[in-house]
Amino acid sequence: MRRRSLLLSVPAGLVTLAACGNDKTASSKASESATPSPSEPSAAPSPKIVSGPLPEITAGTKFGEKPTVAKGSGAPSKDIAVKTVIAGGGRTIAENDYVQAHYLGQIWDTAKLFDNSYDRKAPLVIQLAQGTIIDGWRYALAGKKVGSRVLFSVPPTWGYGTQGNAQAGIKGTDTLVFVVDLQDTFNSKSSAKGRTVAQDNADLPKVGTNTDGAAPSITVPKKAAPTKLVADYVIEGDGPVVKPENTVLVQYKGVLWADGKEFDSTYKRDSLTSFSLQQVVKGWAEGLAGKKVGSRVLVVVPPALGYGDNPPPNSGIKKDSVLVFTVDILAAM
Repeated sequence: MRRRSLLLSVPAGLVTLAACGNDKTASSKASESATPSPSEPSAAPSPKIVSGPLPEITAGTKFGEKPTVAKGSGAPSKDIAVKTVIAGGGRTIAENDYVQAHYLGQIWDTAKLFDNSYDRKAPLVIQLAQGTIIDGWRYALAGKKVGSRVLFSVPPTWGYGTQGNAQAGIKGTDTLVFVVDLQDTFNSKSSAKGRTVAQDNADLPKVGTNTDGAAPSITVPKKAAPTKLVADYVIEGDGPVVKPENTVLVQYKGVLWADGKEFDSTYKRDSLTSFSLQQVVKGWAEGLAGKKVGSRVLVVVPPALGYGDNPPPNSGIKKDSVLVFTVDILAAM
């Protein structure tokens, strides 16, 4: 289980943002669909990866296009069948990395479509970790490169198991077929990327501009803290603008204005964090909405938009503390 995060708006202790066993990080629309998250952590043995059989993609054959996939012919493999339809040249994906991808899923025997992100125009961002996603995705996509289109089949053992997924119309005997367009990958060394913005206000903290995956420095001035929210670019990315309803994938570090003491950091945990902007303290929700993906943002949160007089127990945050964050927005969905 990941270390619990401090960012939820309900200050009832350190509340987990990404729960073990069912970590759905897609958009709110996607949450109503059959995203490939397991019902419970899998204990299945490692599968054999084979090259087929696999049905053909009959239309939408370009990367990023919604594909049409034929019905499976004959009996599907009892192993995981994988084919790289389009070979990308980007970074190699490893297990436990996060991936951003468009995908389509259907049932082998009927070609019944049970989910796709193309129609939602919102790619999935999810971690390839046990208990977070069905094992078939972990085994099929690890080692693939960003920019690739991967076609693969997943038998029940490495899918939803014998219980199936009633919401999606998947029986416990169904083999699933997926097409996945791998758009990007992120890990604990991922950083913002973009244009460095001058930090010329002497009354505000200065944030490091390194993009090597190490935690950026935060230098708090020996001055009175601002009484209003501050959310300024340190590095301005060129990705889409974050919307108030989005879930974001981030690196971040938080320190206290009063003494510069660090109280929370994804860098120390060596693990990224994803959360809905509708479930965090107001300072984060208001500070990150409207910013571009790929950016590093300085966020200074006054008590009224943070934890006020009721900070999380054992957090090191005192009542009415002003909080200072550096936040790298890696993805939004």
